Amino acid sequence: MYDPLAKGRPSDVMNQVLVVGGGGRIGQSVVADLLNQPDVVVTLTSRESKTGQQVARQLGPRARAIPLELDDQLSVERAIANQDLVIHCAGPFHDRDARVLRSCIHHQINYLDVSDHPSFTERALQYQEQAQTAGITAIINTGVFPGISNSMVRQNVEALERADTIHLSYVVAGTGGAGITIMRTTFLGLLAPFAGWLQGEWQPVQPYSGRETILFPPPYGRVNVFWFDVPERLTLPQTFPVQSVITKFGSVPEIYNGITWALAHWMPKTWLQNRQMIEFLAWGGFMTTKLTDRWSGTGVAMRSAVTGLLDGQPTEAVSTLVLPDTAIAAGYGTGSIAQLILNQELNKPGVWPVEAAVPTPLFQKTMNQRQVQINQHIHPAA
Repeated sequence: MYDPLAKGRPSDVMNQVLVVGGGGRIGQSVVADLLNQPDVVVTLTSRESKTGQQVARQLGPRARAIPLELDDQLSVERAIANQDLVIHCAGPFHDRDARVLRSCIHHQINYLDVSDHPSFTERALQYQEQAQTAGITAIINTGVFPGISNSMVRQNVEALERADTIHLSYVVAGTGGAGITIMRTTFLGLLAPFAGWLQGEWQPVQPYSGRETILFPPPYGRVNVFWFDVPERLTLPQTFPVQSVITKFGSVPEIYNGITWALAHWMPKTWLQNRQMIEFLAWGGFMTTKLTDRWSGTGVAMRSAVTGLLDGQPTEAVSTLVLPDTAIAAGYGTGSIAQLILNQELNKPGVWPVEAAVPTPLFQKTMNQRQVQINQHIHPAA
């Protein structure tokens, strides 16, 4: 594990980190990763005081919990004050405004989040100048996808002389080890067409369309993936001068792809716009996948393929990753960037997506520290 004292920080000074939504499944994974650093004390927030206290006790003496309602701005301000870093894990981010980020800018405190919806990404990026003026580093979309996936793309882009097309594919087994919020996010992603960057222009794309079979590493093999609305389809074309960005997602067992496809194409959109319907689908899907987790597992596989030119020849750089628990993987993604900020290895004032903020050598180092193996292959393009 990286030694924080190597940066000259006094041994008796502890980094104070606030994890908003730290009582949730993703939040707990982020907190667990943070606590692997010996100089970190974490305050996690939860809507329910009892739940938060139980989580904190399980995580050990350097974790404590406080109740917090994000609608109570005064309480948000009090919780944020005097922290060294704030990490926002309270989704679904489709509904969130940027009040936590604004408060961090006001208090001049560095900020991370695990946001996974393009609408929130667009809202957060509007605070670029304010964050730069305040001198804070704010990095959004820092989990696994988006998050680790973005850095895999950057690694591949940098392996080529010129990048033309980015193709990202994800597969998640069952619930992925995450909570009900992930189910809500999935169904909210089926609401409407979204803009995809294709052939150098924004074009409308139907969610869960364009079925494609991708060969993932074992134990997944060939899995069907479909267009899905994720922040990467928005940020990657802004960061890299490419002609196309393709983002596709699939589930195992395969039956879940069929159910999601049917909801996207057959269910009236007015039903998906109904809050009660989203809750019904989310809870139904969550309980069902919890049952199938027993044999499907909760892992994630990702494949980043970037095509372009190397030595003047058409070339493809492909990176793959497989991890046994999607929620824990999200903790690796966010925790690794938190480590870099707290140890003063990463200082980039402004609001940034991961691929625009984290240099590849630092990404590779923190993944190696977590024993996360990312395999990269560079070969002539077919």
